[in-house]
Amino acid sequence: MIENLDETHDPARRSFVEAANDADSDFPIQNLPVGVFSNTADSALRVGVAIGNHVLDLKKVSLASERFAEPVRNALQESSLNALFALGRSAIRDTRRIIGDMLDHGSSGNQVRRHAADLLTPMEECTFHVPTKVANYTDFYAGIYHARAAGALLTPEDPLPANYKWIPIGYHGRASSVQVGPGGVRRPLGQRPPAASGAVPSFGPCERLDFELEMGFYLATGNRLGRPIPINEASDEIVGFSLLNDWSARDIQRWEMYPLGPFLSKSFATSVSPWVVITDALAPFRTAALSRPEGDPRPLDYLFDVADQAGGGLDVHLRVLLSTEKMRSTDERAIEILTSNAKYLYWTPAQMVAHHTINGCNLQPGDLIGTGTISGPSSAELSSMLEFTGAGLNPITLANGERRGFLQDGDEITFRGRCSRQGFASIGFGSCVGRIESADLSIARANH
Repeated sequence: MIENLDETHDPARRSFVEAANDADSDFPIQNLPVGVFSNTADSALRVGVAIGNHVLDLKKVSLASERFAEPVRNALQESSLNALFALGRSAIRDTRRIIGDMLDHGSSGNQVRRHAADLLTPMEECTFHVPTKVANYTDFYAGIYHARAAGALLTPEDPLPANYKWIPIGYHGRASSVQVGPGGVRRPLGQRPPAASGAVPSFGPCERLDFELEMGFYLATGNRLGRPIPINEASDEIVGFSLLNDWSARDIQRWEMYPLGPFLSKSFATSVSPWVVITDALAPFRTAALSRPEGDPRPLDYLFDVADQAGGGLDVHLRVLLSTEKMRSTDERAIEILTSNAKYLYWTPAQMVAHHTINGCNLQPGDLIGTGTISGPSSAELSSMLEFTGAGLNPITLANGERRGFLQDGDEITFRGRCSRQGFASIGFGSCVGRIESADLSIARANH
């Protein structure tokens, strides 16, 4: 059942920005994701909206129009989205509607069309920045197919933790190393597990560098310390979604993760896409939560809401593409190595928020939450190299003959996401890109 639809979802709507009307555009007028950008003409960071192949400068637009409420206008003068998100879902919904009206093909009399050259910047002239000043980043483990596949490599007889079907498992990541893609990801250094029982660990560059295909979502007003967010209110705290790559150093992780979980194997980098697709834009693409097999427990009451079970999932088709240094040297295009879908999450985003705060933990505007790796039930939908190469034992062979068990220096990983449904305009998330840079070997030699 699709709810909360309005004129902003009308598939017949068109923008005067012609590229937004292309059927394959990620950013039609029905989308209007927000982000932070700068350009060569103005190096100041400011809030923008993606429309077709352009970025609309919301700082300038809000100053030129009386349609924006004063709190929104003030928030749009900031260099991040935190202040805007802090106004909550209702204010952001109204802002999206106003922007859509301004970009509509029938808007011949408004400021945007009259001053398009000043207010719209081609994307290729823009530099994009992390959308919010991320104070807190939490990563969950909500993809059950990933949990099973990864767990089977360690404990094949019992791959899922005993608590997996009872609580959304997560850990607190490092907010300071969240970066926007495209960007370089330096291969981390660290301790690697001993080669044999009783041997000493080695030190050096990670030898099993991996990606994890996830989605991220950003928080709105948050909650006061000691006041949990009820499950039936949790979805109102989710402003929007992006693509997220939780880079992982598998060998370092294997050695360090017991008993407290990942540390250096995750904290070196997390990449997010530049655009935050507003939750309201995703209304046509909501889906039921993943159906639980017979015998699985019903979530405890604080994690169960009928409406969330009926429409708390998202139908987002996800793709991972790989480009190697050798491929780029011969002008070969990146190749798709796997696909998946956000609907495969065992726990919904609202359940993650409710669980995160049940102990009284206070979430803040602009906080980032990762879903965990979103693998699917088939072998073509295993969304990390750890899974689809069997921890490197079964490397994939690329069309040019190169083989990969894990990522090598110069490899570039691109995530893409797109929503499609009969009767609605398709929308996308843009891309999240990261290229592996070699480790700083001078540090490795100094510690050898």
